[in-house]
Amino acid sequence: MQFVEPSREVLAETLLAAGPGAPTLCAGWRTQELAAHLYLREHSPKVGLGLVVKPWNKVSEKATARLAAAASTPEPFAELVEKFRSGPPRLSPFALRAVDHSANLVEFFIHTEDVRRATDRWAPRALDPGYSRALWAELVKRAAILYRSVDLGIVLVNPAGLRHVAKRAPVSVAIIGEPGELLMHANGRTGQALVSFEGQADAVALLRTAPVGL
Repeated sequence: MQFVEPSREVLAETLLAAGPGAPTLCAGWRTQELAAHLYLREHSPKVGLGLVVKPWNKVSEKATARLAAAASTPEPFAELVEKFRSGPPRLSPFALRAVDHSANLVEFFIHTEDVRRATDRWAPRALDPGYSRALWAELVKRAAILYRSVDLGIVLVNPAGLRHVAKRAPVSVAIIGEPGELLMHANGRTGQALVSFEGQADAVALLRTAPVGL
């Protein structure tokens, strides 16, 4: 749980360094939409509900668009990021440490990389070993859902010597990479994830074009 707050700090600093109007890997979102999303999911129950309940999607999208439009210039953008940095309100479910860890550890890592890797020149971060282990643990919990639409068996291989069978099928592909890179791939950032594959050539080709993530 100790990695969530530092991850929040890193994400806030990454957003501030990029500034408003910068690209992200989230389709249709610039940095101000991402900042609005991050703030509202912790501060607006309606928006939070819209992220998980389909009939409420429009409510979430409209609120995010309105806040992003208001934060499209440097000063209000910085103010929005600082509000996100300050954390959830005291009565929010996100204020509970267990919820914070479950909901935000992966969220903050992925969105930090969504900003960092949306540019032509980027390099992977050197992560604390404990942080990598925490990311791996979260990946193992989510992998079956994230690869549910792939018509292949999926084996995730961590260079630390760990393996996890995310999905079983007659034909499998092994995806090899550091936990953070495997998380990027599993969450649909397949073109920006530093992973390699082992398996039959046609199976690897199928995986490269398969829908991955939520």
